[in-house]
Amino acid sequence: MPKPGVQSIVESIAGLGALVMELYQKSRGSEFGLTREQFDGILQEIAAKYLPAEAPQNDVRALCASLRVEELALARACAAGHERAWEVFLTRYREKLYDIAGYIAKESSAARELADSLYADLYGTAEREGQRVSKLASYTGRGSLEGWLRTVMAQEHVNRYRRQRRLVSMDEESEEGAQFATPEAEPVIAVDPRVEAATDEALATLPAEDCFILASYFLDGRTLAEIARTLGVHESTISRKLDKLAKSLRKQILAGLGRRGMSRRQGQEALDVDVRDLRLNIRKRLTQEKPASAFSKKKAEARAGDGPG
Repeated sequence: MPKPGVQSIVESIAGLGALVMELYQKSRGSEFGLTREQFDGILQEIAAKYLPAEAPQNDVRALCASLRVEELALARACAAGHERAWEVFLTRYREKLYDIAGYIAKESSAARELADSLYADLYGTAEREGQRVSKLASYTGRGSLEGWLRTVMAQEHVNRYRRQRRLVSMDEESEEGAQFATPEAEPVIAVDPRVEAATDEALATLPAEDCFILASYFLDGRTLAEIARTLGVHESTISRKLDKLAKSLRKQILAGLGRRGMSRRQGQEALDVDVRDLRLNIRKRLTQEKPASAFSKKKAEARAGDGPG
């Protein structure tokens, strides 16, 4: 039974029978092991994630039609463990994974280790509640699968760097006999819950690559050049992307505050709040990895030394 608020999305997908059939055929889902019912369920999941519960059917249609359905079907079939899908995936992407890893990690043995580690996560060697867990299950088809893989691998590289850095730091402190103090909790300042809700709503719609860029720059203090090298693009591209994302997010948050009863002036004043005070798991929302309590440039600059060089 669909969750409350999702039923209308399910009905909208069902009402797009001809389009969904066309997309299913285009996706080659049957060749990869996906049934039409499973494909419908994937579309429902994606629509429920990116659209409001009562979205007009035209919006649902536009979203579904914009998806890269063949790559989506391939990724989800791989996540479900269908062998034919894995054969196609390996043929298309295995060498690309190693090429991407080589570009990110530079050193050949580190690159191969990074690629192999990600491959294990994509295949789903881990289990949760008896079910295999594959990162490919989170691909939504809103951008290219290759671009998504590049972003996921770049994030994994950053995570591995952080883990290694923490271990080295702990070993050094242990050798010096240092005691590990319990970090003091940051004070929580009362913030209008509408600001938190509107911010969370806006962040939830971001594609994976946009999340990675924002987290790298604002949370980790990485430079434009570092982010550009990681993603294999020009520094100016990242600069323009950040400017566009910042303006777009502010516009979306203001619109969200308006829907929640705030005037434009009230919304602008509300956005003067330091986002560190929001009771939102910003890092989890942006990276789907570890929690953090900050999403402001001021704190990112203070922590710039923690980012990979």
